[in-house]
Amino acid sequence: MMRAFVVDDEPLAVKRLARMLEETGRVAVAGTSTDPVDALATLTEKPPDVLFLDIQMPGMTGFEMLGMLDPQPLTVFTTAYDQYALQAFEVNSIDYLLKPVEERHLARALDKIERLRAAYSGATPAEAPEWKSILAQLAEAMRHRQPDEYPERITSRLGERIHILELAQVTHFFAQDKLTYAATEDKNYVVDHTVSDLEQRLDPKHFCRIHRGTLVNLAWAKELDAWFAGRALLRLKDARSTALQVARERLPELKKHLGI
Repeated sequence: MMRAFVVDDEPLAVKRLARMLEETGRVAVAGTSTDPVDALATLTEKPPDVLFLDIQMPGMTGFEMLGMLDPQPLTVFTTAYDQYALQAFEVNSIDYLLKPVEERHLARALDKIERLRAAYSGATPAEAPEWKSILAQLAEAMRHRQPDEYPERITSRLGERIHILELAQVTHFFAQDKLTYAATEDKNYVVDHTVSDLEQRLDPKHFCRIHRGTLVNLAWAKELDAWFAGRALLRLKDARSTALQVARERLPELKKHLGI
């Protein structure tokens, strides 16, 4: 069985992927981490057969973390970015999984890893000279993502029924009881993305993360009230005048978006 290590700053994403890997019967999860800095020491001491690595993490990106590992393990990136932005980089030394991870895509990635391990007979494909060039190109492509490439809708699945939501109607996204909801004036809809996934996936000109568990649609922002301990309350334009807590460390970014 392959030994895998999972790194993602979202605890729920880590637990979900670790569970999916164990359920395949092909992988033993050797460890997980929500902090790329902490993961470096473990991965350097005991390199896994395959590393499942989130790209966008606070403090250190997946690209930066991978560059610090020597040797570099076979790596499967996990990302909320659309497939078109990554297809050009699907080469023998790299693979990716789009969030939310689907079983069939995970199986495809494991098949590829097994083929690579057999082909390289224990050597690390990441040692190939094109590896750093590939990472640099991928990072550059994601930095230059164009505004018209962001989605305008999001789906909510309930059993066999799929509800399509216009993002303009979503006042904010929030995490609660291990689920993520899209809030509208009518009701809340469960969506199959973490708040971190949505922060990466949606247009930052229209959506701003104001708390670890809250992403707000700036078009619905009505007023910002000072609160205690350096925090603030953001009131929305909906009929309920919903008030959302703004974390102290996220307040400067919100003010920048609102032109304050």
